Amino acid sequence: MSYTKTSYVCLPCRASYKQGYGPERERHCPRCARVMIHAGSAFQPPRRRDRDAWRALSVVLNAGIRFHKSCCGGPGWRPRTLREVKERTAYARRTGEPVARALLRHELP
Repeated sequence: MSYTKTSYVCLPCRASYKQGYGPERERHCPRCARVMIHAGSAFQPPRRRDRDAWRALSVVLNAGIRFHKSCCGGPGWRPRTLREVKERTAYARRTGEPVARALLRHELP
């Protein structure tokens, strides 16, 4: 039985790997042996040297947001810069909206 390949991310190494999906076991980074985060099949990693994009990605993944395909439209909008993350977390604190929901807002009211 073949599994669909999906992305797993190691945040400390700033690396992404496509591996077969199977919820039965943890995936470990081949570089540092830490447990990787399942990012989803529609994930596109930033360049390794783009530290700000990886910091923004870290906030998004640690908030529980993943990059799964939703039919033909892809995963939808996700913040890519620290500025976008900071604006949305400040909005969440100000309004009481959950951070994960605020991070998914394309535009703030």
